[in-house]
Amino acid sequence: MKVLFNNFVFFTLISISSYGYSQVQINSIPKPIVFNSNTNTPLTSTELEMLQEVYGMALKKEILDRPSRLLVMKEILRNRVIIKEIKDPKNHKPCPRLSEVPIFDAFVSNLKRDISFQPSSFNPLKYNFEFHNPSIQRFKVEGSNFFIIIKPQHYNK
Repeated sequence: MKVLFNNFVFFTLISISSYGYSQVQINSIPKPIVFNSNTNTPLTSTELEMLQEVYGMALKKEILDRPSRLLVMKEILRNRVIIKEIKDPKNHKPCPRLSEVPIFDAFVSNLKRDISFQPSSFNPLKYNFEFHNPSIQRFKVEGSNFFIIIKPQHYNK
């Protein structure tokens, strides 16, 4: 009787652990990234200038000659980075400041932060944002009511 009980417990534990492992495997399958239709159009002159500022001489090799990277850059610039002004301080959520985000100077070593923040000319590619972060990110622009919101790459569900 004791052997039968031990076998029952053993197989029950194996079944439970196998089920848990199979669930981890199923949930770890990456979801495909859905790109908005506006990424099918060519880069605008402003977008090209932003890319040139950050990638310099490596732009062609790193972005323009790689269709999948170019598509991702268009998606970031056109759909995933939002600049929002929230005038009422009561509605300001605590979040990191833009000044806390390092500059992405891997290709242009003398890349500098903007002296003043202008929403119309803000280049999010200059900053080392975690564009592959699975959650929404928010950053406050110091001395203003502006927030930078970065949607995750799977926001289109």
